Formats: sequence, C-alpha cells, structure tokens
Amino acid sequence: MTVLVNGVVTEVAPDATLADVLAAHGVPDRGVAVALAGEVVPRTAWASTRLRDGAVLEVLTAVQGG
Repeated sequence: MTVLVNGVVTEVAPDATLADVLAAHGVPDRGVAVALAGEVVPRTAWASTRLRDGAVLEVLTAVQGG
C-alpha cells in the first residue's frame, strides 16, 4: 500500500505501523512530532497505530535556536 510522508509517496507493507514507517525513514525517537491526517499521534502510540492505504503523515522536527 502507499502512504504520503511529508508529501512523498511511500510504498509500505499492508500491516505497517506508524513506528515501522518512521524507522524505515530514519526518523529518530526523540525531537520529532508526527501527525496522521492532521492529528498528532503520541509517541507511546506509534507502535500500535496501524496505517491505511493513502494515509497522510507529517513528520516535524524540533529545531533549537534563537
């Protein structure tokens, strides 16, 4: 199936979880927020959140500075 990650179409396994997709993209466990269909998903739910075909993910990275 396909999902959209930060605007990029990505092929994933049919039973993929949010954690699977993030790991495949090298997303770190800390310093990021992830939204699925516009709703932030708590980090504690990443491993249990199953994705559907056409899911839209936005991965936001915290940036430090002034």
